[in-house]
Amino acid sequence: MKRIYFRTIGLMSALAVANIVWANNGNAPASAPKKATVDAAAIKLPAGFSASILTTDLGAARHMAVSKNGDIYVKLSKLKDGKGIYRLRDANKDGKIDEITGFGDYPGTGIFIKNNYLYASSNSDVFRYELNDKGEVIQPDQPEKIVSGLRVKERDQSKSIAVDNQSMIYVNIASDNDACRQAGTGKGLMPCPLLDSAAGIWQFHTNRLNQTYTDGVRFATGLKNVVGLDWNTKTNSLFVMQHGRGKFHDFYPEYYTPKQSAELPAETMYEVKKGADAGWPYIYYDHIQKKKILAPEYGGDGKKTGGEKALNPVVAFPAHMAPNGLLFYTGTMFPEKYRNGAFIAFHSKSDELQKGYLVAFVPFKNGKPSGAWEIFGDNFAGIDLAKPTGPVQHRPCGLAQGTDGSLYVSDDLNGTIFRIAYKKK
Repeated sequence: MKRIYFRTIGLMSALAVANIVWANNGNAPASAPKKATVDAAAIKLPAGFSASILTTDLGAARHMAVSKNGDIYVKLSKLKDGKGIYRLRDANKDGKIDEITGFGDYPGTGIFIKNNYLYASSNSDVFRYELNDKGEVIQPDQPEKIVSGLRVKERDQSKSIAVDNQSMIYVNIASDNDACRQAGTGKGLMPCPLLDSAAGIWQFHTNRLNQTYTDGVRFATGLKNVVGLDWNTKTNSLFVMQHGRGKFHDFYPEYYTPKQSAELPAETMYEVKKGADAGWPYIYYDHIQKKKILAPEYGGDGKKTGGEKALNPVVAFPAHMAPNGLLFYTGTMFPEKYRNGAFIAFHSKSDELQKGYLVAFVPFKNGKPSGAWEIFGDNFAGIDLAKPTGPVQHRPCGLAQGTDGSLYVSDDLNGTIFRIAYKKK
């Protein structure tokens, strides 16, 4: 068996809401303990569910993955103490994190475990780490690079990832232009040149090293930006959450009121197959009219429909909520209604609802939504969003399923990891 090179560099205090992360030499604390800003008991959940805090002050915690031994791997979009991935471990199985170990010298968002590998992305590359039989990374300081040179621009740089059952990895390449407009105008470029290299999902092989951007296949297009995605093992297909565009009223006040601009377009969930086109930038989805609407850059007026051949969303959510995490729940801890359904972590808020910074749930049956979406976990913000009296405290970003069937939620504002569990009363 290969030697395990992990070294514990952190020790949790007796309280789950504070921790000390040790510097690489193990002799001095790299940061002081910090109390979580929202009491876990304040998180609003359905009856029988409860939240606890595993750790806080972890940094810009984005997506997560859980190995077979229960270790939680957290990807950071900004380095903390020089590390971009942290492993959280409950060594004595008492429900508290005992060890926090950092590795990886690159920031990013994507992280995914499939079979014997941990996959992680920077904003330009994708790496893999071999796992041993326990699910531990064998050589954390020597990852293999499987993709390099991914497109990086000034905005929406994160490369979210998911892995299927056929040794393929899917990578989000976002557009850096909100609506593919000509600079200084409200007119759209036709055809949109960004679609050749961005605004879609690219597919690469998991078992080939040193692939370049040009080695990838454009698997799906017409997706402005996908931060949350997951491979649905029941349907054997990829589901994605698209961030919608903005600035309708700013550029087209003759067609859109400020209120409409705040409430449109929908944030959308799609099931994508190879060759799929979700329609950006030519159309958007209006969840109020329940129609695909021609974008104003391309001759639309807020009423004209378009995109007859474009994908229809499987679920539509209110605008500007920023869906950053997607997880299909396969555990048995939660009640039957949650089995194979989708949890979504929303990173911002809806002016239409005056709600946000929440975890939503969509029930699924036979691979399709079987009911309306609902708010599952609320009040991560810690304030009244309709009449805020202070800053938002937590922004849900990533989701992961524990080996016991619990749900983990990451917060990239102050690095809190929440655990949501269920116990029948």
